[in-house]
Amino acid sequence: MNSTHRPASSAGILMYRSANSQLQVLLVHPGGPYWRRKDEGAWSIPKGEIDGREDAEDAARREFMEETGAVLTRPLQPLGEIRQRGRKRVVAFAVEGDVDVQAIKSNSFEIEWPPGSGKMQAFPEVDRAGWFDLAAAHVKILEGQRPLLDRLAELVGRSGAGPVP
Repeated sequence: MNSTHRPASSAGILMYRSANSQLQVLLVHPGGPYWRRKDEGAWSIPKGEIDGREDAEDAARREFMEETGAVLTRPLQPLGEIRQRGRKRVVAFAVEGDVDVQAIKSNSFEIEWPPGSGKMQAFPEVDRAGWFDLAAAHVKILEGQRPLLDRLAELVGRSGAGPVP
C-alpha cells in the first residue's frame, strides 16, 4: 500500500471496567520526547498500524499487547471506524477487562534525538497508562478518538457520569 495515496489504517482496543459505580476506560500516553509535556488531548486507546497480512481484530490484539504487555483472549466488541487527523483510519473494538496501569510494559522505538545530533535514542511507545471516567477521558483523549467514548457508553448502556444502574 502506498501511503501517499491511501491513509494509514490502524486498529485498537478501548478497554473498560466498572469501578466505584462508574464506567472507566483505559487510555495510554505516547512515549517519546514530542509528547513528554503534552497531556490533555494527547492520550489514546492502545492502537497501531494494521499489517497487510492480518485483520483488524488481530492487529488490535497485537497492538494492545505491544503497548501494554497484556494479552487479551476475551471476545472483542466492534466500535466501528473513526478518522483521525491526517485521515488516518482507526478500526476500534471494546473489551471489558482490567489491567494494572503500574505494570504496563511497552515496546520501544528509536529516533534521532536531539534532532540533527546523529544520535539514535530509544523511547517507549507508551510511557504511562491510566484509568479515566468518561468525563476525564473526553479531556485526555485525542480529539479524533472522542467518538469512541460515546460509542462505548452507548454499547454498555451507561453514561459513566453517575451510578451504574
